[in-house]
Order: sequence, then C-alpha cells, then structure tokens
Amino acid sequence: MTSHDSASNGAPLKDKKIAFLSQKPQTHRFPSKSNLLQKHLRSGSFSDSSQELLQQQQLAKSTKLWDLMSTYLENDVPSIEQQISDHMEYTLARDRGQFDELGAYQATAHSVRDRLLEYWNDTNFRFHELNQKQVYYLSIEFLLGRTLQNALLNLNIEGNYAQALKELGFNLEDLYEQELDAGLGNGGLGRLAACFLDSLASQNYIAWGYGIRYTYGMFRQEIFQGWQAEIPDLWLKYGNPWEITRFDVKYPVRFYGSSYGTNWDGGETVFAVANDNPIPGFRTTNTINLRLWSSEPTTEFDLSSFNDGNYYKAIERRQQAETISSVLYPNDNSYEGKELRLKQQYFFCSATLQDVIRRFKKRSKAAAADTKSFKLDWTQFSEKVAVQLNDTHPTISVAELFRLLLDEEKLSWEEADAIVKKTFAYTNHTVLPEALEKWSIPLFKTVLPRHLHIIYEINRRHMEQVAAKHPGNETLMRELSIIDENGQKAVRMAHLAIVCSHHVNGVAEIHSEIIKNELFKDFNDLFPGKFTNVTNGITPRRWLYNCNRPLVKLIASKLGSDDFLQNLDKLQTLRKYADDAQFQRDWMNVKLAAKKRLAQYLREYCNVDVDATKALFDVHVKRIHEYKRQYLNILKVIYNYNELRRRAAKNDLGNEVPKVVIFAGKAAPGYFRAKLVIKLINSVAERINSDRSIKGLLKVVFMPNYNVSLAEVIIPASDISQHISTAGTEASGTSNMKFALNGGLIVGTLDGANIEIRDEIGHENMFIFGLTADKVEENRKLCRTQEKIQDSRLQETVNLIRSGEFGDPSYFGELCDALFPPKDFYLLGTDFASYLDASKEVDRVYANQAAWAKKSILSTAGMGKFTSDRSIRDYAENIWGVKPSQPPKEAVRTTTTSQPASPLDSR
Repeated sequence: MTSHDSASNGAPLKDKKIAFLSQKPQTHRFPSKSNLLQKHLRSGSFSDSSQELLQQQQLAKSTKLWDLMSTYLENDVPSIEQQISDHMEYTLARDRGQFDELGAYQATAHSVRDRLLEYWNDTNFRFHELNQKQVYYLSIEFLLGRTLQNALLNLNIEGNYAQALKELGFNLEDLYEQELDAGLGNGGLGRLAACFLDSLASQNYIAWGYGIRYTYGMFRQEIFQGWQAEIPDLWLKYGNPWEITRFDVKYPVRFYGSSYGTNWDGGETVFAVANDNPIPGFRTTNTINLRLWSSEPTTEFDLSSFNDGNYYKAIERRQQAETISSVLYPNDNSYEGKELRLKQQYFFCSATLQDVIRRFKKRSKAAAADTKSFKLDWTQFSEKVAVQLNDTHPTISVAELFRLLLDEEKLSWEEADAIVKKTFAYTNHTVLPEALEKWSIPLFKTVLPRHLHIIYEINRRHMEQVAAKHPGNETLMRELSIIDENGQKAVRMAHLAIVCSHHVNGVAEIHSEIIKNELFKDFNDLFPGKFTNVTNGITPRRWLYNCNRPLVKLIASKLGSDDFLQNLDKLQTLRKYADDAQFQRDWMNVKLAAKKRLAQYLREYCNVDVDATKALFDVHVKRIHEYKRQYLNILKVIYNYNELRRRAAKNDLGNEVPKVVIFAGKAAPGYFRAKLVIKLINSVAERINSDRSIKGLLKVVFMPNYNVSLAEVIIPASDISQHISTAGTEASGTSNMKFALNGGLIVGTLDGANIEIRDEIGHENMFIFGLTADKVEENRKLCRTQEKIQDSRLQETVNLIRSGEFGDPSYFGELCDALFPPKDFYLLGTDFASYLDASKEVDRVYANQAAWAKKSILSTAGMGKFTSDRSIRDYAENIWGVKPSQPPKEAVRTTTTSQPASPLDSR
C-alpha cells in the first residue's frame, strides 16, 4: 500500500490523507478563546485574584484573528494550486510570464512550509502546555539534505502536490532538483544528527535541535586537473524558503576581555540571531524545531567612520561578526583558524543555553499556581532539560552553563555543579586520540578568559576527588586531568565532557568497549556506570522511502503495507522470500533500475559511460581520511587493472566480471595527504577509462561534491559498498547501514557497526577481511621491525605508481613512502592480501545472480536494528529519562486542550 493518491480519467485527485491528517473544512486547531476562558473560570483553575486580569489579557487579543488561525489549510488539488499561485504572485512578486521551474519550486516550498508551520506552532503549543522534560540536541553540524520531498512525504501530501503541479505545467520530480542541499553539515556526524531529528519528531518526543546557520557551508568540491578545489558553497544564493528568521530572538555573546571573580568585562560582543527550521515527523502532526544561530554585530554601521571617508572601517564590525557563522570547519592549520573554530563553538553554545534557560523560566512561571508570588526552583532545571552533546564540539556548553548559573543567576558553586552534572550527556564519536579536541591555554585564555577560570575550578575539584580515591598516584592524576600538561598546556574537551556529564556513550558496541577499556579506561574506573553504548542508526524515511521508492513498493507488496517504515523490525519477514525465484528477479530489477539512473548521472555529469546491465557497481563514498583507507581501495584497483592488462595480452578476458568503481567524498582543506589520495584516484581513473585493451571491463569514477542528494542516487544503485577502515578506528559508521538497508552488500573489516551488522544479517552475507581490533597493535609493532613491503603484489603496485603510469610520480612519492612498513600506521600492507581475496570472492558470487539476490534480500531483511528510531528510544529510556508525548491533535480540541495561564509564545 502506498501513500500516493491516484487519479482516474484525468480528474483532480481527492485528498485521501490517513487518519492522523484527516482534513475537514473549518477543523479547529485551538479551542475558541471565549469557551476556553469560561471553562477555566467554571473549573476554578485560576485563583480569584487572577481571574479579572486573565479575562483582560484574553479579551485584549483579537478574537477575529484567533478564529482566522483556528483552521488548517486544505490539501485538495485546487486549494494547493491556488496557494502555489498566491505565493508566486505575493511572496515572489512574479507574474504569469515568469513562472519558471525555480519560481515554481520556491512557491511550492513556501506553500509546504505554511503547512509545516501550522503543525510546528501546534507542537510548540503542546510542548508549552505539557511542560515536560525537553531534549536539546546540540551539534556543530546537521546534514539535512533537501527538504521539499521529505516534507511532502512526511505530511503524506506528495500525490496531491504532484497532480496540482502537473495541472500547472510542472513535474514535481524536476522541482526537487531545483533545491540546493543545505550547507549545514559535511559527514556522518551531521547526517546522524539529521536522522536523529527525524526520529525524535516521528516518535513524538519533546525535543529541539540547535546548531549554526552557515552562510557558505563547508565548501563546494570541484575537481581541477585531478585535484580537489574548494569553492564557496552558495547554498543560500536563492534564499532559504524553509527557515524563519527570528529577529526578536537574539542573545549577546562575548569574547575576549578580562575576567576577575564573577565579572567578565570588555572584549567583543556579537548577537546570535535565531533561525528556525520546522522538522516534520512521519505520519504524525509532531513537528519539532531546529534552531540555527547566525551572527551579527551589535552595531550595524559605523556612520562616523563612513562620514570620515573610512568606508571599510564602517562595515568592519559587521564583517568580523558575520565571519563566525560563515563557514563550517574553517581550516585550523593557522592560529586564526583555531581561534575562529573556538569562537564558533562558544557562539552557538552560549546562545543555545541562554535560550534554554529563558524557555525554562517561562514555562516554569506559566505552570505556577500563583504567578505573582512565583519563585524559580532551579532544582527543577535538570528535571525539565536534557542536553545532549553530539561529540566534543559543544562541550564548552558545560563551562557556559556554569557561568550563567554562577554569574547571571547568582547560584552557589555547589548548586550549579549539581545542575550541570544532571543536565548534560556526551556522545563520543572517535577513538582516534588526535581527533579529541584540545585547546591551548594561551588561546583559550585570550578568547574565553572567564571560562578558563571556571574550568580550572572544575578541574581542581575533580583532582581532589581523584586524589581522595587514589592518594599519591600522580600519573593517574595527570591522565585524568582536564588540563593536559604534556608539552604545551591545553584544555582537553573530552575530559571536560566526561567529568561534567551524567552519561557518556559510544556509538557501536566495539567502539563503546574501546573507550571504556582503552581510550578512557581510567575514567571508566573512576565513574562506574557512567559509560554506556547507543549504536547509531539511520532513518528509513530518508534512506529508503525518499531515495528508493520502487524497493519500498516491492517490500510492501510482500509485507502487506509500508508500516515497516515506522517499525523496521518488520523487514525480518522478507527472509522467507529470499529463495523465491520471482521475488529475486523483481528485487534485481529494482536494483537495475537504480543502477541505470546512476549510470545516466555518470554520463551527464562525470562524462563516463558505463553499462549498468552488466557491470557490478562497487561504491566507496565517505569523507576522505587515511583511516577510512580509500588509498587501500585504489591500490587494489591498480593491481586488478594490471592483472586485466596481462590477461588482455593473452586474450583471456572471457569470464571477467565488469566493474564500475565509484569514489566520492571530501578531504578537509588542510589535509594534504587526503587530497593526494583524491588526485591519485582521478589519475588512475583517467588512465584506466582510456585504455581500450581491457574492453571497458573496469571503469573508475570520482564523483565530485558528495552530499545527501548525491548519496540518494548512489546508495540504491550499489551492488557492493566498501567500509574498510583499520579495525578499531571507525567509531560506528552509518553509510554501511544505508547501503545494507538498500540491498547493497558490504565489503568490510570487523570495525564499527560492521560487527553488529554481521551479527544481524549473517557473516555469509558480507565480505569480511583484514585484522581484528585485538590484533592491530601487535601488527604495528611487527611492521616497525620490517625493512621492506612484504607482499610482492603490493610492491608491484607501488612500483607502477612510481613509474609514472598514472602521471607525474613526484606527486605520489609521499603516498608510496607511507606504505613502508614502519610508516604504515593504518596497516594497508598487512590487510592487502586478504582484501584482494575478498575482491575475488565478490566476483565469484556475483557471477551467480540468484545467489547474489538472496544475499541482497537477506541484507535488507536483517537491518531492523539499525533504525535511528531504535537509537533514539535507547537515548530516551537509558540516558535522557523521557517518554514520547501525545502529538497535537488535528481534530477539534475544545474538550481536551487548555491554554497556559500566560499567552503562548512559540519562540
């Protein structure tokens, strides 16, 4: 059963929205003011002393305006057409002759946003009314992808919109392509945050997300002569129809200056301005908020400097302020880059906590029986607020909440300490020590002098606790100290987060064991029970329903409905169809259609022709990093290419499986070795793709500017995907989950979530190779004793690179040198042989399409555990202590809903 409406004989579609969105003309969104007031007065829920004042407040509001806002927009086709037309004329100021695809997209987006805002306002009303504990999810990035399709599907109105636009002369699928991906994230961290927001909304949790509204994203990646080139990501060049800028919600954020006692004076102050983005739940009216902060100066324009002819100085403050929210992850190879990153992190954390405190105060007062004698009870803060730190970037929030409670609210240290440690929870996303953020003391003291004093005091008390449990153990105290004194003194942000959080979680079972038993073993011993695991997950709405509708329809035909999109465990039923020959054929036909779509993209945008009907699509798409080992993959490709040439010379290519090897991903601007890997991939691709002797049996493509929308094209089309990090280095990974959910088989090491995926879908349905995590260190020690590359095939491959076969060998000397065993930290040489064996096994199995189809079906069938819905339930039950709430009702509410004692403020 699909959620699409259908038309017959060209008649306009009838609105067939399911129960949660049942729509009737004049359906009331809120109780009428007069009835609501009379209800409260009759029930005696307001004290006599406040009744007159309340009547005055309520009657002062416009009854007419309230009534006008008490009904929902209708979703029948004629109404949608009229609303799109109205936005085209009144929002975009376009006439009928300017109705192009971009304008149609923008007008359509505004009309959909109108519907989101109805539920968004009702949801905030509901949150305010319930006054229950709310989750605040803090992340430096949110990789949302496009919004239009996701919103239409979640609201269950895509069918009517498609018909309305068709009658207006447009194709909805074409309009989807007009939307630019939001430049608010880069990799797995941001995409996980976006999946979590979807699951929070879809499961009716009371939650908001907080981050930064980046003007230029991270960067747009282009390839120039094989090299990565970074250009600004102008994702806002046509505006953003989905956001609501709250010019009345802004907070001052201070940097620099001097600190003494609880005073912090001088320095530089900017404003953080709120930009709200509605996040709709799937088949629920619950629509939560993603609040993103943009920076602006406290002084708009220096008119005196302008009048003196100093035009640049007149706008200098604006430029300095706006720099803070300009770019995600500015290059931190320089002092200035590090300074900007620290300012970014504090900027969004300070604004967020000021906002959270304001909302706590407002709701607490609204819930009080007697607002006149109301006194705020700060012990209730952690009962109403749960803050989740998504990695170390938001950790400065800990010190900022201390500052706000101590300096602004005048609480004692003991009171503030109790609140902070019951409020925060911290998710660790890396086992690489160099990736755990540290800030040098001189930099920290310059930018945030007050916070350094607070951190010193946190650390002093922490060290007293350690000394009391382990007297005289100075080595342990150095290891557990928040201040790193090995070399240049620095603040260890992960240590700060651990000390001041009530829970610390890893994101896969192996990762959590590593941080408990290796990375943070001493902390785990000091704080028993604090460390836990929450395995990551992905939202099946985005990563199945949005991107692979044909597969959803096929699965629904066997399961009887698409309810599995809300309960992914139901996919287990597919196991009984894995040997069904017809189902296997249908399954592979869906895969072939997706491969043809990707092949068309490669032809149009990458100028590479591939045969989707015959070739195996081998995909390796993720952030470019040494531990993710894209270099190992391209070394395998080079070796296989050389083998193909040998066989071609003997006219022995008859049984070869054709392959298309697809790479995509960005390297950090300052990460030169990762950029070298991109250059090598493109150089190898140029050589292989032009070699006619191998008869097109191997093609290599690097797809630039990898983002969510590109992933939605690639992932359904993969036959295999590569997840080949050195064992013990990948925290979890979520792209492995996306590919496996879509029936793409995994080639991988026993690392991150690969281990749990293997346990769920079966070892026989993956291609596992390489060392296990417990063998890594001893092999590193062994490599340090070796004076040459041990595998002759790898040495041959390196020689081919050094020979100039793939362009100027001087470019790649550093990469080749990195394979010398004592330098081979990520053990590419050690895993090379077993990686080649896994590749041969892939070819062997792929030659039997029925066996391949069975593995693919079983892969999808076993992915129930890896939904972000389950991840969020784990957080809610085991870390946050929250439960789902009843979503706002779209039916008449006069019998069930009451208005808070104070007027609703959705801010």
